Formats: sequence, C-alpha cells, structure tokens
Amino acid sequence: MTPFRIDGSFARWSELLHLIRASFAYMDGRIDPPSSAIRLTVESLAEKAKAEIAYAVENDGRLTGCMFLRPEVDCLYIGKLAVLPSAQGKGIGRRLLDIAEETARGLDLPSLRIETRVELVDNHSTFSAWGFARTADKPHPGFTRTTFVEMRKTLTG
Repeated sequence: MTPFRIDGSFARWSELLHLIRASFAYMDGRIDPPSSAIRLTVESLAEKAKAEIAYAVENDGRLTGCMFLRPEVDCLYIGKLAVLPSAQGKGIGRRLLDIAEETARGLDLPSLRIETRVELVDNHSTFSAWGFARTADKPHPGFTRTTFVEMRKTLTG
C-alpha cells in the first residue's frame, strides 16, 4: 500500500474518477439526494484536487483509495473518502485517516470532520470505531428531513 499526495504531475484522472464512482456505487438507490460523486468529471476532479489537498493509495500499480481534505476554521474536512470495493477491509481507509490526522496536526487544526448519509449506518459505525462522534444531523438544501450526519474527531497529542 503506497499512499501519495496528488500534485501537478498526477495524470491518472480517469482512473481516479472510476475509483470514486465504483466506491460510491453501492449508494445508488439507497440515498436521497443522490451522491455528488455521480456528477464528477475528469475535469471537475482535477479542479477539486487543485483547490483541496488530495491523496491516493496505490496497490500493485492500481489506485485503490483516495480522499480530499479541505481546511476549515476549526477542523480539517474529509471528503470523497473512497476505497475500491475489492480493496475494502485491508486498512486503506484507516491509513488515509492517519494521513488526514497528520495533515490536520501540520495545519494546527484540532479536529477532523466528515459527513455521511443518514441511511449509511455502516459508515456511522466505521467512523465511530475510528474515533469520530456524531455532532449534527443536517438536511441538504431543499430537504426538510435529515439527509446527512456530521461526525468529528478531536485530535490529541
């Protein structure tokens, strides 16, 4: 497992887009509104990587995981945390979380923030096991019901 920061030399945008779409595909028909991952393009993904701090993980020459980090006033937001279904359960997500923690500490940010859909209770459990606590239930614009859950992890040391 080789994690690396996505920088200006990165050229594997189609493969990265496939990774995200494959990782989020299980949500199709389960969540409302649909994931923003379905609207991503190679171009928008490249722009996202320029605006945020992006990491990918490679195994045997294949991209198997990624995440996008966005510094906020009091935390580091983790978005598009994705691991290929065939590579899940092998520590890739946990390794990406370690990188997010290192990045937050380097930016003097005291916590991590992540959002997950209210329907994806397995994600809630995974993030709780990784030290995140549920901090808010929120609706997407145009919805009156809760559509996503915000979770935070306070960093120590």
